[in-house]
Amino acid sequence: QVQLVESGGGLARTGASLRLSCAASGYVNALYVMGWYRQSPGKQRELVATITRGETTNYADSVKDRFTISRDHSKEMIFLQMDSLRLEDTAVYYCNGRTYGATDYWGQGTQVTVSS
Repeated sequence: QVQLVESGGGLARTGASLRLSCAASGYVNALYVMGWYRQSPGKQRELVATITRGETTNYADSVKDRFTISRDHSKEMIFLQMDSLRLEDTAVYYCNGRTYGATDYWGQGTQVTVSS
């Protein structure tokens, strides 16, 4: 089992920055990729960014050049630096961990609200 706990969400103005953190615990060695997904009301959950153990990253087109995903292996944490926030970035952000056996684990989610 893997437990994921997010933190760092909140309210921000357009153009501002926020940093999300996700702490993993449990059988973390089983995870080969971790990432961030988000879900807005009435929409499906969508990928934001992922990072593998080898630190290969992948981003949704909508956040490229604005968001940066990183990980701290020693602390078993990942981060999402969100810059130049837009209204459409408003969503609940979920931390995800996927095992080599393709099992997904999810955090409880953290709300990010961007206002003008």
